[in-house]
Amino acid sequence: MKTKGELEDQISRALTQWEKEYLGRGPLSVKTDILRNMVIVQLRGILTPAEKVLCETKEGMLSIKRIRADLIESGSEHLKQMIYTLTGKQVTSMHTDISTKTGERMIVFLLQEPIDIQG
Repeated sequence: MKTKGELEDQISRALTQWEKEYLGRGPLSVKTDILRNMVIVQLRGILTPAEKVLCETKEGMLSIKRIRADLIESGSEHLKQMIYTLTGKQVTSMHTDISTKTGERMIVFLLQEPIDIQG
């Protein structure tokens, strides 16, 4: 039986690997928290230097948000399967947003039921 911390670490590592393989570049850091039926993931340092420059204008910022959202959406089934494999719980929905100011992305996976694990 995994502890909560071990499972959170496994999810962080899996998401980092997915980002590297699917998007071609991984985040600088990842922090995962499990709360009831939610897996909350914070990825920091995900914007490329070119994206940071684009974000200096409103049009550029909206473009980066749209492109990054489309990229995550195109890989969402794989992400949901990855969470299911690690937690044993079905993902009912996934929510994500990126901050073009801080260069971080939040992903929240809502699960069909809470994860029963030890602290």
